[in-house]
Amino acid sequence: MLKIGTVLEGKYRILDVIGRGGMSIVYLAVNERANKFWAVKEIAKADYGSFAPDRKELELMKGFRHPSIPGIADVIDDGDRLLIVMDYVEGRSLDIRLAEQGAQSEEKVLEWAKQLCAALIYLHNRNPPVIYRDLKPANVIVKPDGMVSLIDFGAAREYRPQRMKDTVSLGTRGYAAPEQYEENGLSDVRTDIYCLGVMLFQLLTGESPHSLRPIRQCNSAFSAGLEEIIRKCTQVRKEERYQSCAELLYALEHFQEQDRKYREIQKRKIRQYAFCLGGILLFLGLSGIFLAFETGIRKNSYEACLVSARNSVNQQEEKENYEKALYLDPFREEAWLLLLQECFLEDQRLTSEESAQLRELLIQYTQDGQTLETVFQKNKEGYARFSYEAGLAYFYKFEDTGSKKTARGYFETAAASGTLEDPKRKRAERLALISGYYAQIGQMDAAGDRFVSFQDYWQDLTELSAGNLVEEDNERTALVMYQELVNQIISRAAEFRDAGVEEKEMTDTLVQLEFHLENDFRETGKEMWEEIREEIQELLEEIRQARRVVSSAFEKERVKDG
Repeated sequence: MLKIGTVLEGKYRILDVIGRGGMSIVYLAVNERANKFWAVKEIAKADYGSFAPDRKELELMKGFRHPSIPGIADVIDDGDRLLIVMDYVEGRSLDIRLAEQGAQSEEKVLEWAKQLCAALIYLHNRNPPVIYRDLKPANVIVKPDGMVSLIDFGAAREYRPQRMKDTVSLGTRGYAAPEQYEENGLSDVRTDIYCLGVMLFQLLTGESPHSLRPIRQCNSAFSAGLEEIIRKCTQVRKEERYQSCAELLYALEHFQEQDRKYREIQKRKIRQYAFCLGGILLFLGLSGIFLAFETGIRKNSYEACLVSARNSVNQQEEKENYEKALYLDPFREEAWLLLLQECFLEDQRLTSEESAQLRELLIQYTQDGQTLETVFQKNKEGYARFSYEAGLAYFYKFEDTGSKKTARGYFETAAASGTLEDPKRKRAERLALISGYYAQIGQMDAAGDRFVSFQDYWQDLTELSAGNLVEEDNERTALVMYQELVNQIISRAAEFRDAGVEEKEMTDTLVQLEFHLENDFRETGKEMWEEIREEIQELLEEIRQARRVVSSAFEKERVKDG
């Protein structure tokens, strides 16, 4: 075991032990010159006997470049042990999440599974392919941005078809594929698929991998499609599993199709029952009453879900009720808008996880094979209103990068619908333009000219904030739009100045913003006022800061010219 404070190769100072495995210890180290943290894995050769990791294979792994795979910086052969220096991945492992939170949601598990599939595809497509062989929750880190990363390559091996068996059957019992225990077993890409299937079972159910069985025996609410995917991944015979991670990834992205088949079977049963019942009712002369009753039940069910959502005791229950309403009638916009505003934006922030959940809902299938979004789009007016609100959420409230591109698509859809009120239509058009500016700011064409005209950018920003936004939209939208304009003046005053925007024009704009903040919110209800009063005061202070920035920008220009 390495002593704390040891310096390896004159570069890596050992700071602490951050992990222990059956045959290895992982340390946190720092390269003090570069001020960068690393993870150092110590592998005692004696623990592996003659089957210690092949140094050549580890050297090849130094070339890995994938967001879900830590890069290997150094492989140090220290006589009786190997020291593998790799990127330090910040976050929490999935086994810790399981211990703290229990079973994870289908949405999270599906997203992690897709990311891991992409990482395994990268490994399997190397020449020669690299088989990971020890996929389990302890070896997967969820980073702060929600992305996952594999962290332990001690069991990884190149796949060589000419081998008759593995050099050593590494892996963790419960997760390891049957061939990893066979005398003449040879691991290949399907070995990783088995391990991933077992891990998905554990993440979804919270149960030990040793109790592997169909997930809907643990919870009937689980997706039939996901159950089928895990069943196929964990077949004893390799030939009966998915034959590549690309094939598995496709299945994960289309698992709803399996659900649709299951629902079709249930639907046929219901039709058969309804046919018999309909015959009886027809015989009794009550068919018309029955149909009217059925229609009333469907309508009341949707309304009942909305009422249940509003009366929910926690946000998860509220979200589930809105989702039930969506499945009952995806054409109607009420549940879509309430889900977005009352659940995802309840804290005035749209997270990456919430964005993924929203996208997942939109691509779910109805019983007749259409996605929920396809049905919703037929409600032209409702879908336009939703697109406008979703655009605002991605533009102003999304925590992740790339949000402006998503916002632009929603705004263009809303503006092109022809159904929005005129102020919102114009705002959607301008926000679509501004989203385009964000993608191009700082870029130049082949002649060295900027793609973005900061004069045009200024014009669109100020037009966007003109008028009484509280009246035209609402208090929240008004605040975020005013905030955006102030932020842009603070950060880009010099660029606006260089594009020909006058000092008076900028200061007049700030005066107008003060006027709106001090006057337009007066009719706001008491509850809303209590909620936003502090934000208004903070924004007024930022306007004063913006004034100083503008004055400074033009003062420097005057000094330079004078």
